[in-house]
Amino acid sequence: MNAFIAEARKSYHKELLSNGVLTVDSKGIPSNADSSSKLSIGIALGIANMLMAETHDKAVGQTSGAKFEQISMQFLAETFPRLQNLRPGKWHIAKLGNRNTIKTSSFSQYEHLDYLNLLTKNDARLAASMGNDYMIAPDVVVYRDTEPDETINKEAAIIDDSVCNLADIRQKNGGLPILHASISAKWTMRSDRAQNSRTEALGLIRNRKGHLPHIVVVTGEPMPSRLASLALGTGDIDCVYHFALYELVEAVKNIGAEDSMELLNILIHGKRLKDISDLPLDLTV
Repeated sequence: MNAFIAEARKSYHKELLSNGVLTVDSKGIPSNADSSSKLSIGIALGIANMLMAETHDKAVGQTSGAKFEQISMQFLAETFPRLQNLRPGKWHIAKLGNRNTIKTSSFSQYEHLDYLNLLTKNDARLAASMGNDYMIAPDVVVYRDTEPDETINKEAAIIDDSVCNLADIRQKNGGLPILHASISAKWTMRSDRAQNSRTEALGLIRNRKGHLPHIVVVTGEPMPSRLASLALGTGDIDCVYHFALYELVEAVKNIGAEDSMELLNILIHGKRLKDISDLPLDLTV
């Protein structure tokens, strides 16, 4: 029997296939490929064949993106909470959106953003000066509930009312849940949309009070050059996670695209590109 995360990875790919996110159209073009690029089509087709994608019409872009977010969130929801031995806590994985009552300001590090938003709504000149850079809306979040004193003192008397009265993790202090990770899910990376993830990351970094959450990107983009446009460099995004990195490497090798393979090696050995299966464990750090 395969390991739990190995099986979860297979199920993740199966969901992407059965929900029509990864398909190949009647012209032989995979749904994550750039139809104007032979290299993109070749790499994406190699991945699709390894994952046994079926032939269907390509779904509307926004529909594919929303499904990719949902299925990636489900993968994390099934795997990360199973790692309590490495990262204990009361964890939640949620997809944010306009209809969700959970916002970035629902978390301890960003609760002040609600106040800023209220101020700018009531003052046009202030809104013009500040812009909206402080309004960050990640696709998927991982957050942790605060802990009661009974849990903190379970093994021994660690705290009492004379100390730790401002600690974020202590439920008695009345704080909000703590944002642990922000995950931007991009099925493909066309040049303009790819940079949205970097903008979100910089917003989270600049506007926080306290602990910085993990900031990662999950993608199905097949082109190494486009992956590099977001993954290379440091200071904003922790890492880019590919939905099928092992298959991507194999597909690039099979095509014989030496420049693309060299770029992939730089990204992988430089710890800028990893497989989706690495994400749950990386979030325990």
